[in-house]
Amino acid sequence: MRKPDFEHNLLRALRGERPERATMFELFLYDELYERLAGHGWDGKTRLSYKKMVVDAMAAGGYDYAPFLLPDFYYPKQARERASTHSLNGQGIITDWESFEKYVWPDISRCDLSILDALADYMPEGMKLCLRGPGGVLENTIAIVGYDNLCYLLYDDPELVQAITDKIGSTMVSLYEALAGHEAIGFLCSNDDWGFNTQTFLSPEAMRRYIFPWHKKIVAAAHAAGKPCMLHSCGEFRAVIDDIVEDMGFDARHSYEDNICPVEDAYELLNGRITVMGGIDMNLMTSGTPDAIYARARAMLERTAERGGYTLGTGNSIAPYIPIENYMALRQAALDTDNA
Repeated sequence: MRKPDFEHNLLRALRGERPERATMFELFLYDELYERLAGHGWDGKTRLSYKKMVVDAMAAGGYDYAPFLLPDFYYPKQARERASTHSLNGQGIITDWESFEKYVWPDISRCDLSILDALADYMPEGMKLCLRGPGGVLENTIAIVGYDNLCYLLYDDPELVQAITDKIGSTMVSLYEALAGHEAIGFLCSNDDWGFNTQTFLSPEAMRRYIFPWHKKIVAAAHAAGKPCMLHSCGEFRAVIDDIVEDMGFDARHSYEDNICPVEDAYELLNGRITVMGGIDMNLMTSGTPDAIYARARAMLERTAERGGYTLGTGNSIAPYIPIENYMALRQAALDTDNA
């Protein structure tokens, strides 16, 4: 069985270098899969018990890290009905300056950070945590305001949009600054969906005014602590790739779709500029055969073996609707390189 070795594998990949072995990354798995890989569940009560299950699952799965989200730092959003899909629109919580002033923002000073100390003592040697946020600046803005409402506000009251994004951005930066230096954290993930199949949700100019400056500060917080920072963002990205690499300074980018830019093409476009993470398409992961998934994953590992700057994984995350045999085929492609 693999032993976690963050320094010689995932850290090297995040820095654009060649890891010592095929290295895997997923934004997150789902609870039943965590239980299966870990060989145990959690007590259903304490946050630490759940985090320990995740650590055990990722270590057993052959990963060098475990995903970490601070449990009590979040932005209150409108309640949604449980459904297979949901709209980005809705009755916004913040609609004007009065509702902006009444909104209760997360406060890192009120959060319990002791869970990080407990996980630092619990994790196997060589393993680190990936710190991600509860969504990002744009994602939380849309969740709080509603997408259509946000588009109207950009014209009707841009000062309110600025105030909302600045408040979300500043509180988000406070989270990363507070945790980046902790010994258990190996790297940071700024996770913020920016677009869809053909373009970003807002114009590149609006993204540069309201959203990107805060991500630049998040990257700076990571680098000040001597740690890499990756971007997870769905959607078309090529119109803002120079912003991602040159201005914000991200070390890696995650989330690729075949109908936007297949990961093979993205790697050829970006290798040497930024690490490419994951990218085995979710449609293939959902409806493809294990053999097809294994073959594409092995081909991607062969493509990147000498040049580095790549981690194997899906185009997004391991969702419950992905057949277990398809996930296992993807994972096996990496594990088989250990004995090749």
